[in-house]
Amino acid sequence: MYRSFEDFEIGMVLPLAEYHVTAEEIIEFARKYDPQPQHINSEIAKKTAMKGLLASGWHTTAIFMRMQCDAFLLNSSSIVSPGTDEIRWLRPVRPGDTLHGTNEIIEKRVSRSKPDRGIITSSVILENQHNDQVMTLRTASIIGLKKV
Repeated sequence: MYRSFEDFEIGMVLPLAEYHVTAEEIIEFARKYDPQPQHINSEIAKKTAMKGLLASGWHTTAIFMRMQCDAFLLNSSSIVSPGTDEIRWLRPVRPGDTLHGTNEIIEKRVSRSKPDRGIITSSVILENQHNDQVMTLRTASIIGLKKV
């Protein structure tokens, strides 16, 4: 379903489909963007305080972005995001985890300076396969209004 700004309502909950995390992608992402030992080397990671390989929080955030694109952004009049706030990495994301989540619309307003678009703010929760919260955040999206 293609969505414009008017199609989003406060309280609307958009499910984020499952995403399976592999050791290979954790290591690949970390080597490129966050090369700390707990993210790139399983043997060294076992000796750290985290007791094993885990995804970078930034990797978890990038996974969320993919999930949000698939849930609604790619089928909407999305223009850009002005930012994300209150990112919390609550539990480690490990190889073999399957993430899922929800994106709840908590605020909505038409732009004062550009009335052809509006801003929706979402509260996001990501959980693992045990329904343990692994990440929460607030994010905003600028979405085009329907053409009249």
